[in-house]
Amino acid sequence: MRLLVTADLHYNHARSKPLAIEVIDRMNRAGGDGVLVVGDTAVADGEEIEACLSRFNIAGPKLFLCGNHELWTRGADSHALFTNDLPRRVEALGWRWLETQPLIERSFAIVGTVGWYDYSFASARLGIPARFYEAKMSPGAAAYLRREDLLGDRSDLSADALEVVARWNDGKFVKLHRSDAAFLAECLARLTADLELASHVPHVVVASHHVPFRELLPPGRYSQVEFAKAYLGSERIGEVIRRFDNVREVFCGHSHFAAEARLGEIRAVNMGSSYRHKVFEMIDLPD
Repeated sequence: MRLLVTADLHYNHARSKPLAIEVIDRMNRAGGDGVLVVGDTAVADGEEIEACLSRFNIAGPKLFLCGNHELWTRGADSHALFTNDLPRRVEALGWRWLETQPLIERSFAIVGTVGWYDYSFASARLGIPARFYEAKMSPGAAAYLRREDLLGDRSDLSADALEVVARWNDGKFVKLHRSDAAFLAECLARLTADLELASHVPHVVVASHHVPFRELLPPGRYSQVEFAKAYLGSERIGEVIRRFDNVREVFCGHSHFAAEARLGEIRAVNMGSSYRHKVFEMIDLPD
């Protein structure tokens, strides 16, 4: 089976949409036997998810993985979107909701998770306390916005930390009604169960929208990038994956930074699609 993999199409974004259409057209012409989209197809509000997925005409399994942008909404409940509305919408288009429906064949399996974050990739160099990561807001941004609930006690803040001005937009648009660590735990419990179901299969592909390994993170040239690392993924995703010795390939996206690493028997790839650049990869799975 020849599987085509892409990520971060961001179809609702004006600059990104033409590039998404172009890469989908190239994927359709490539003639694969299945397709895997590793999150951030479009935001949930509106019909851009449907418009994007309907452009694919690849025969065989069509595997959809949610990203954080699918959970962006002006509504009240991203968790309900994730567990009810989005799976229904995706399946109505003939796609498989990979988060709860792994593809397990005799010779290979494909499993997936949105992944999420727990700040385990946060930069120690910045010295930013956990409450700011939980608020999705750096100390400098909190000072600008006069968030005294975060800044009332500054005894644990350095002058350098107060110079970092950045926000993470999940804080405005994602409403999970639980902590980030709790949501990640839910997702990893499902991933673990799926990997156990596929434990007899010789070749397993794992897709995680969020980054599972430090080796796939972007370099931290600026403090804003270092701050953002807290939200790019989690060490716990990689720890779960490494427990299973039949995992051969891991794909992620989210950071818009292309990277590849060999971790024992695992080939790990960050797709690197961004708002200005789209890529896809073809992999041949065993018959």
